[in-house]
Amino acid sequence: MIALDAALSELETDHPDLYRVVMLRYFAGLSVEDAAAMLDTSANTIKRRWAVARLWLLDRMEGRDASS
Repeated sequence: MIALDAALSELETDHPDLYRVVMLRYFAGLSVEDAAAMLDTSANTIKRRWAVARLWLLDRMEGRDASS
């Protein structure tokens, strides 16, 4: 849980758009369509950001530098 919290804090600072998608999709349980409406963007954008955010967080939690 500590690694997840640190990764989320870093994501919030470095990539706030991805962080918002994670908060809405995972923690609030919103669908892609509902998250898109909340963020005033397209469902395809949410799908892309969700995929990138999941990979970014996985890399961080496994100790890899997600920027490389």
